[in-house]
Amino acid sequence: MKRKTALQLLSSIPFVIGMSAHAITNDKKDNTTKSNLKTSLNAYSFNKLLKEESMSVDELLVFCSEAHFDGLDLTGYYLSGYPIPPSDEYIYRIKKKAHKLGLDINGTGIRNDFTNPDAKKREESLQQVKQWIEVAAKLGAPVLRVFAGHSDYSGYNRKDVLKWVVGGLQSSAKYGSEHGVIIAMQNHNAFVKTPKQTLEIIEAVNSDWFGLVLDIGSYREGDLYADIESMIPYAVSWQIKELVHNHGKQETVNLERLIKMIKKSNYQGYLPIETFGDTNFKERVVNFLRKLENELNT
Repeated sequence: MKRKTALQLLSSIPFVIGMSAHAITNDKKDNTTKSNLKTSLNAYSFNKLLKEESMSVDELLVFCSEAHFDGLDLTGYYLSGYPIPPSDEYIYRIKKKAHKLGLDINGTGIRNDFTNPDAKKREESLQQVKQWIEVAAKLGAPVLRVFAGHSDYSGYNRKDVLKWVVGGLQSSAKYGSEHGVIIAMQNHNAFVKTPKQTLEIIEAVNSDWFGLVLDIGSYREGDLYADIESMIPYAVSWQIKELVHNHGKQETVNLERLIKMIKKSNYQGYLPIETFGDTNFKERVVNFLRKLENELNT
């Protein structure tokens, strides 16, 4: 049998590639997003230990790997020198260690404030966001979590404050687009309390590089699961919390109901969990992770 010539081999490639691409596309359309949903830990779950330095970032990375998380949402608060950005050497050491442990750093976050009535303070906050966009890019984190703000703006019209917030977030998203980092506002039950207020900001910012960290513990005024479902199309990351507020009452999150909603949606990516408490940190986190994994695998 004669060998095929190089030209004959090449002539068959477009057909093969076309078939493969078509199959992948159909798989994504026909399947749920289950296979593309990944587990992550929000570092705030170890806030007490990290703040008092009885746990290091290195130890947190090892824990996440041993617990079999896919990723870590490494809040900036726990990096050396915060709010001043750490050195490149420090950033790259963390990035390398995470890679060796098989972990993605799927996000980071800071505490900015665009609701401060002082224009100078708002500008300082914007510069802080820009600095941490650069940190996120160096870490390989695709998402930087930010806030609208938490200042006391009494005496000012909310519409005026909204303009400050939108302006700050638009500038942040523009800078994020230049560094490959998505700016994600967390609905943190401060300036932003409801889906309506969240959507108002998202639509005003109007950027492909801006989205929502959907904090399921911070919508507290109505039907929680209806509120969450309405916001899923805008989510680029999450805070999946153990305790939530439904119709004004605190209760344990219904993970089965939540994950079914997420699977039905077009959301694909990481589901960072966040736990609270002053003791048994690792046990609490692992127990909640196993519950999440169970629902993802059902």
